[in-house]
Amino acid sequence: MDCEHAHLRVYEYLDGELTVWKRQAITRHLDECPPCAQGFTFEIDLRRVIVSKCHEDVPSELKIRIAVALGIAEQADPASE
Repeated sequence: MDCEHAHLRVYEYLDGELTVWKRQAITRHLDECPPCAQGFTFEIDLRRVIVSKCHEDVPSELKIRIAVALGIAEQADPASE
């Protein structure tokens, strides 16, 4: 694994979307390449900031509509309300 391949897979790596073998190859590369490891650390820190600072409350009606559209909830009967 070289730096270019590690950089191309950074988001897949962080999202856990790689095979065990590819993940191990990148982990080995990060252990041996401080500049790449620093870049990955930056991406992890950036994600933490986004998660902690960038969230909005979603109205419950919207959550219900999405659940119904995904088929994980049933449409409420308006007559019963």
